[in-house]
Amino acid sequence: MKKVLVVGASGATGKLLVQQLLQQEIKVVTIVRVSSTLSQTNYVQPNLDIISANISDMTTKHLASHLEDCDAVLCCLGHNLTLKGIFGEPKLLVTDTIEKISRILETINADKKVKIVLMNTTGNSNRDIPEKPPLSQRSVISLLRLILPPHVDNEKAADYLRLHVGQTHKCIEWVIVRPDGLTDEENVTQYKIYPSPIRNPIFDAGQTSRINVADFMSNLVINSELWDTWKGKMPVIYNQA
Repeated sequence: MKKVLVVGASGATGKLLVQQLLQQEIKVVTIVRVSSTLSQTNYVQPNLDIISANISDMTTKHLASHLEDCDAVLCCLGHNLTLKGIFGEPKLLVTDTIEKISRILETINADKKVKIVLMNTTGNSNRDIPEKPPLSQRSVISLLRLILPPHVDNEKAADYLRLHVGQTHKCIEWVIVRPDGLTDEENVTQYKIYPSPIRNPIFDAGQTSRINVADFMSNLVINSELWDTWKGKMPVIYNQA
């Protein structure tokens, strides 16, 4: 692993992910919102390149220039927890970004596989298996689809990788990481990975620290055996009790 692109690097999990990758001496390119505090810092790190841009406004040529030599793309992108962030445009920020990146990779990486790791949520079921959440969970999720655009965005972003990229794409492989209730911890702790949720994410959510999510996502692109275990799947991560 030589170079990765991290999208959403200014978020709570994205910052930790960048740190994890840099500790492994991987070259990291980040794309962060113009308004982000990270984009306004003078932080100097030889393996870190901070691109200050709104990814939805970037031209295909501009984004392709940063993707050209990448071995992996890791996405921690999400909606700001404000009224504008939740209900304003772009409503499909994550989906549009994943699609944009995928289409560019198809044009510039015909001869190698690039890994995409998407941070998602346990509230989004893996319909490839398919999972069968209890009725109580399905009822709430149906309501969330109507009132919370970010949930729809999470589902559609995952569906793009599942259905459009699929399992046998010529130049893209993917993993969709699903944490449960996110918490803040200073250090990586023991955690467990499951193919599907073992708890009800609405009425009996577990806990997943952001730093553990970052650790798992970074290890996915570094450890080829771990990648082969989970590629094309939607693993769920919980802190170990």
